[in-house]
Amino acid sequence: MSTVAEKKSRLVTRVPVEVRNTIKAAADLQGSALNQFIVQAAYRQAKEIIEHETIIRLNREQTKRVFELIDKPPKPNAALVATKATHRKIVRA
Repeated sequence: MSTVAEKKSRLVTRVPVEVRNTIKAAADLQGSALNQFIVQAAYRQAKEIIEHETIIRLNREQTKRVFELIDKPPKPNAALVATKATHRKIVRA
């Protein structure tokens, strides 16, 4: 048991009765309280979304290509050189 009090906050939402009944049935099947079930399900989904949106997964060939580009980056093309020059003018202005 933790000796430090855990901060908690309230989350209130209104849902159609049919949605509540479905969620309650699922919670009952798992032997969970409705609030506990909702929090756990929402937390799991939130973690999945955050992972999906923030972690880049590469296959072997893609990983190899990334390391090749890090070791030997391509020379800047004309558009990049022009953009860099424009940026320098704006930043120094």
